[in-house]
Amino acid sequence: MNTTEFTEMLAAKGISLSSEQIRQYEIYYSTLVEWNEKMNLTAITDKEEVYLKHFYDSISAAFYYDFNEPLHLCDVGAGAGFPSIPIKIAFPHLHITIVDSLNKRIGFLEHLAKELNLTNVRFIHDRAETFGQNPNHRQSYDVVTARAVARLSVLSELCLPLVKQGGTFVAMKGASAKEEIDAGKKAIATLGGRLKECHTFTLPQEESERNILIIEKEKQTPKKYPRKPGTPNKTPIE
Repeated sequence: MNTTEFTEMLAAKGISLSSEQIRQYEIYYSTLVEWNEKMNLTAITDKEEVYLKHFYDSISAAFYYDFNEPLHLCDVGAGAGFPSIPIKIAFPHLHITIVDSLNKRIGFLEHLAKELNLTNVRFIHDRAETFGQNPNHRQSYDVVTARAVARLSVLSELCLPLVKQGGTFVAMKGASAKEEIDAGKKAIATLGGRLKECHTFTLPQEESERNILIIEKEKQTPKKYPRKPGTPNKTPIE
């Protein structure tokens, strides 16, 4: 996906980019490739692949969830900033918090935010399990996103405690979503959520399956969740 195709395909979805926003994606790409030489941020470095599999794929969440409001969004385990930084560039009014367990990645994101002149962004070095028990962040976000971090039963325990009651957890999944939903139903309900919608589409050009899960936070998460670091992965709620 070249930059023209990227811009035109987003415009077809109702997302119009200014020349400044297009320039920000260019800077994002060059900064990602430059830093990837010193630390492992992504296995994908070809420009057209980055635009398709990272930038467009990240923004695809906005095809099914409305980011036009001044929302406070938390991105769990964003790695090199996906999906929240591509979404932030497209919707600059958003307030973004990224939590990641690797301090080197946080360093990259802080540098990237300066290069892109982003405002209302903060990057926190922490494990999602301890972050979710922090009273300053617990049940305080309008929307929480995660892309390819863990299977849904585990991911729900890392993300739903951060979502405020009435808010939304947007989980971005590949082709295994249906099986993950079946295995994750108990976790979603236990943590106060309800699967509202599952949107399936194919990534253009590559034609691989993608699923956007819209999970509503109906009730407060019980205090014991999330459990200690590592526990959700070892003994998921299934």
